[in-house]
Amino acid sequence: MTMLGTFLKPMHREGIKFVAIFAAVTLALFFLWAPLGWVGVGLTVWCYYFFRDPKRATPTREGLIVSPADGVVSLIEPAIPPAELGMGPEPLTRVSVFMNVFNCHVNRSPVAGRVAAVAYHPGTFVNASLDKASENNERNSLRLELEDGRNIAVVQIAGLVARRIVCWTKPGQSLQTGERFGLIRFGSRLDVYLPAGVAPLVALGQTMVAGETILADLRADEPRRQARVS
Repeated sequence: MTMLGTFLKPMHREGIKFVAIFAAVTLALFFLWAPLGWVGVGLTVWCYYFFRDPKRATPTREGLIVSPADGVVSLIEPAIPPAELGMGPEPLTRVSVFMNVFNCHVNRSPVAGRVAAVAYHPGTFVNASLDKASENNERNSLRLELEDGRNIAVVQIAGLVARRIVCWTKPGQSLQTGERFGLIRFGSRLDVYLPAGVAPLVALGQTMVAGETILADLRADEPRRQARVS
């Protein structure tokens, strides 16, 4: 990778209009007062980086579950999947990845499978790092059916700043592990509900890279991992 390629990343098409708006406002600010214009330049660059869509090296071995989002593991706990997905009333292990406004917000499929259901649920916009955000916030849920018949749920949750969940994936579609399926604008969270008996191979506070970090392994019998922060 060249030095230029280290800093200049591809931008998702969803960000084009936002960067254009930021740039137009910046130009107007320069006419008003130059220092304000330079603030606008910084915000325009931030907006470009918010919508960046870098390539990722996704592991291809069957059975691996990868992180659907960049961010930090904020919660690992048993929870009932969203009712609209029809996955039953039994709690499953839920791993939550919190994205701040500086993370890449393009979301990727955690596994290869068929999209059995897509369900949108309107709601509030409290801090996405809170546990109650899974139930109360605006969300968009996908149920992915694996070849062996098991299901995994991945849920996009809007946050305190986010006001728009984007999902271009439809029921009946097939997704590959690490394939892009949507994004959330300006701060949010992704929840993954693992099949019964599958333990996460990540720990609270761990930094995740969408499409690359292994979140769990369907073939492993390793217990839930613990970590030491240092």
